[in-house]
Amino acid sequence: MSAKAQFLKKLQDQPPRSTAYNTKAEADIAAFRQRISLLHESMDEWLAGIEIRTEATATSLIEFLIGGRVFSVPGINLHYLQRSIRFTPIFLYGQGVTGCIEVCLHADKNIRPLYRLFMRSGEQDDWSWCLAGAQSGNYVRFDEEAFFTMIALLLPE
Repeated sequence: MSAKAQFLKKLQDQPPRSTAYNTKAEADIAAFRQRISLLHESMDEWLAGIEIRTEATATSLIEFLIGGRVFSVPGINLHYLQRSIRFTPIFLYGQGVTGCIEVCLHADKNIRPLYRLFMRSGEQDDWSWCLAGAQSGNYVRFDEEAFFTMIALLLPE
């Protein structure tokens, strides 16, 4: 039997790789990473043909509700002229939500929190959002219209 045939047979005899996670937290971290990556892809589609540059970033989070575990999560920056809007992951678990991203305007050496996005909130499994500092429970479904509302301040007045 050739080396290639032996390799392929050995590969075929391997037990199937499981995508099961040891804990709910591991599954939630993986989902958060994947959903942010998909969100970035959606933003790229929505911004196609527009002179706004997107940039992937990496953020380290410490989640105290899972023993102070540190993990990396992607973030997203949008740039136009000297201004940027940053979508920065800030926590995995909060009151009734899973996966939170803070949306801030960076302009003229000032940082202004605008909104928060939530991967899951209550019964909703889609991205939802609210104004920064709003009371819990006032979440609205996030879509293309909401996205352009959020990034309107990217353009200078």
